[in-house]
This record gives sequence, C-alpha cells and structure tokens, in this order.
Amino acid sequence: IDFDLILENVKYLNLLAGEGSSQIKHTLQGARLKQPDPVPLTLYENGIVMCNGAFRPYQDPSTQQCLQDIMDGYFPSELQQRYPDGI
Repeated sequence: IDFDLILENVKYLNLLAGEGSSQIKHTLQGARLKQPDPVPLTLYENGIVMCNGAFRPYQDPSTQQCLQDIMDGYFPSELQQRYPDGI
C-alpha cells in the first residue's frame, strides 16, 4: 500500500469535493452557507476506519478495493450508494 500516494490523492479528491467552499442551504428563514460534510478516513498500520464505521483490516477485499480506488485517483466506489449524486 502506497500511503504517500493515498495521502496525495485524498488531498486532491478533497479539493474536487469542494473542501473550503460553501454551499447554499435553504431554510425557513431564508438561506445559510453550509460546508459539505466530511467523509472521515483514518489510516492505521494494519487497517482503516472510514465514515466512523468499523475497523477494516487491509486484508479485507473491500478495504483493498477502497484503497485501490483512492490510489487510482477516484472516490471510493463504495460511497456511491451514500452519495448517489456525487460528493
């Protein structure tokens, strides 16, 4: 696992997802600026935790696919159901 590549690509993907920008959210009183909710990802020596979920070891095929997506420069495909309109 290339951790340097993962960190570099996460920074890039954060920019694509609108890090540092705000969106307009309409309320009953008008509108407010809202920053997009982050997708937390914690890397450990022997696995990951994403979206405050369960610990996932690197040997798990779904973890390997998630990290491969990131190393390839894509958002993890497993997030498509959670964010059907994109991040």
